[in-house]
Amino acid sequence: MSLMVSPFKLNELGILGMNKRNIGFIGRYNQRKNYRLADNKLKTKSAAIARAIPVPELIGIVDYQFQIRTLGTLLQDRDAFVIKPSQGSGGKGILVIVGREGDKFIKSSGALIDQGEVHRHSSNILAGLYSLGGRNDSAMIEALIDFDPILKDYSYEGVPDIRVIVFRGVPVMAMIRCATHSSDGKANLHQGAVGVGIDIGTGQSICAVQHNRIVRQHPDTHVYFDSLSIPHWQQVLELASGCAGMTGLDYLGVDIVLDRLRGPMLLELNARPGLAIQVANQAGLQHRLELAAKIADDFDKADQKIAAARRYFTSVTAQNVL
Repeated sequence: MSLMVSPFKLNELGILGMNKRNIGFIGRYNQRKNYRLADNKLKTKSAAIARAIPVPELIGIVDYQFQIRTLGTLLQDRDAFVIKPSQGSGGKGILVIVGREGDKFIKSSGALIDQGEVHRHSSNILAGLYSLGGRNDSAMIEALIDFDPILKDYSYEGVPDIRVIVFRGVPVMAMIRCATHSSDGKANLHQGAVGVGIDIGTGQSICAVQHNRIVRQHPDTHVYFDSLSIPHWQQVLELASGCAGMTGLDYLGVDIVLDRLRGPMLLELNARPGLAIQVANQAGLQHRLELAAKIADDFDKADQKIAAARRYFTSVTAQNVL
């Protein structure tokens, strides 16, 4: 898929634009009252636990500035952890600590910071520096994911995560976001992570992009992405599909991590998932969403929706089976 094409060609390819996404899908299918569960990671985690959906361990919550001084005690037995805003977006405000060196903390990038910097970061989270709308926020402290070693060469200085777009319970498109040195160990495409499109039918890689340019190798590990295959793929799709019923959102992005021991775990949800996933898949969302609507009309059960998605959203393009 060329990145410089005419609007007519984009429409022909079924590329979903921001306006169509916002009006035709988010605005039409997502009730605003249901955004709160997706926008607040603490509420997401609570809802997931209630449904026995695996999530990363929650170490603690900091709601007020005076509680920051207790972080030293809370984390004294933890060498690795993650501090994140409960209402953050776009991967902003996430501090990943992978170890200790004396009285210093080691970030995923290898940089050393002291306890004062951990406190300042937490204080900024509470002040709303990273939250949606700049509202006061809470800081979540989670255990660091021990991710599946099969993926270790595809991500650098950070944990890779899988984004699945789900429409009416049907998994429509997926990619894995692989951290790089330039992304500071975060799986954030805007910061320089690599997005690798994943075939819904097989769990195999399709195409890899960094900064909207196609790449063949990871820039730091130099491993080729064409051999990438996601383990536990059926479980990944089942987890993603199940989040539609949990949230009441018909159009959403589900972010999943693969733990070495526990397998797929829900990381967070996004009621307004981005569109770069189309570049990583070299395919448009529009045609797939149209077919997904037909699948959802024909089938009620999640396993039927997933089976249909795996059949249609693979080497056979959605526009050819409409």
